[in-house]
Amino acid sequence: MSYTSQSCDQATSLWLANDLPPEILSHLKLRGCPDTAINSSFKLGSAAQISIGLSGLATAYILSLRTGNMQDVSVDARHAVLDISSESWYTIDGQMPTAPLQDHLAAIYRTKDDSFVRLHTNFPHHRQGILNILQCDPTPEAVQAALLQWNAGDLEDEASKQKMCVTAYRSFEEWDKHPQAVALKGTPPIQLIKIGEAPKRDIKDSPRFPLEGIRVLDLCRVLSGPVCGRTLAAYGADVLLITSPNLPDLPVLDIDTSRGKRTTQLDLTQDTQKDCLKELVKDADVFLQAYRPGGLQEKGFGPQVLAKVRPGIVCANLSAYGWEGPWKHRRGFDSLVQTATGFNWAEAEAFAKFNGQPGMDKPEPRPLPVQALDHVAGYFLAFGIQAAIAKTITEGGSWEVRVSLAAVAQWLRSLGQLPPDTAFRDGKPLPKRMIPPDSEVAALSVTLHEATGDKRDVEGRLRTMTAIRHAAQLSVTPAKDVEAPMCLNRHQPVWLPRVVFFSTIR
Repeated sequence: MSYTSQSCDQATSLWLANDLPPEILSHLKLRGCPDTAINSSFKLGSAAQISIGLSGLATAYILSLRTGNMQDVSVDARHAVLDISSESWYTIDGQMPTAPLQDHLAAIYRTKDDSFVRLHTNFPHHRQGILNILQCDPTPEAVQAALLQWNAGDLEDEASKQKMCVTAYRSFEEWDKHPQAVALKGTPPIQLIKIGEAPKRDIKDSPRFPLEGIRVLDLCRVLSGPVCGRTLAAYGADVLLITSPNLPDLPVLDIDTSRGKRTTQLDLTQDTQKDCLKELVKDADVFLQAYRPGGLQEKGFGPQVLAKVRPGIVCANLSAYGWEGPWKHRRGFDSLVQTATGFNWAEAEAFAKFNGQPGMDKPEPRPLPVQALDHVAGYFLAFGIQAAIAKTITEGGSWEVRVSLAAVAQWLRSLGQLPPDTAFRDGKPLPKRMIPPDSEVAALSVTLHEATGDKRDVEGRLRTMTAIRHAAQLSVTPAKDVEAPMCLNRHQPVWLPRVVFFSTIR
């Protein structure tokens, strides 16, 4: 390997913890200086490189199992940082999206007890739910005035009861005493669990891409899960993104995270469309979901059921706070987990030290410069899925992959913090969002064309997209960056014919 000692140790540890062969690690090459790849006191450059690198290495390993040939995987630290902020850099027909990445009420606010809360209001029903609790007008000023009547912890509890998304501001020390932190202690960022028996997967083929012939059902929204599906598509999988016509979407994010996928919609409240998903499961290799814990299980799509319907399947599940503890069913997003678990507090303290400011009992929160938990979790999920696919080849079985934002946060914290001068003086800020794109962004971008789909309902001229290309550079089979659907219902809910033979029968 070629990178810092800590990154080497972390990549090795995570690879070996999932029982993957140690000799493959020599093919991972991490370039550049991760500590100064972005201006944060947390080792976001290392986290980006490690998670993207392990995902790429796992796909190279799968190809070696299929063909006998191994290739190198290299990841540049700065490229990795731009990759984990990819939603900020894409253009459509030469223009950046005009809609904001976040709702105008989604922010950190001060509370009655001289603390803070983070509100997540990016979905309309979440925004309205918060306004119903606060009984105020939908403006940041009105929300702030209303929040000065609430203590942070009380609002967090009330929002949870109402199934809304709010977290109170905590330090690391406060989070460590929380029952959820206690329950999470020792949980690795990626968990692989064997959930059923199945024959070894047969691999009689000569694929053009490592995951060619692999079929993935992607039932995810927002960032982390969709980033995982996008990664599997870049490595050649047939990824069918399934969303509900009844749920709100986030088009500014969806356009970026759906690159390389096929997209369709199913209403799982309708028996006929639920049956359609069941039929798709019978020929799926991966079932990827990031809805609230238990949501799809209630509809008959839990891991144990899926393993019986499709022996050899890999069921990948993402949650906010994990599978144990009092918050295991709680809704959550990257920004909420940052605030709840102490990152915004620790980042604020480090920035204050850099500026020579005196220490404060409770500094004003400072968010991380990118949605690192979301993106890193997405790449860890892709790594875990591919590790599980490799296991279906070498030993058989059905597998569950678990990743939570809180466990990823715990792992990121374990990497430690950088000295304030390294973080904020030497650390490189993100490029400016601008048209034409910043030269650094332009140099790392790829051009994709709008997919026509199979519904033949595209009106007018097909659009062109530029986006940050995949940061894991494979020496023999580069990432597959060709098309982008640019909408959520462009394809029929059917599988493409398998180009290569990749069965589960031996």
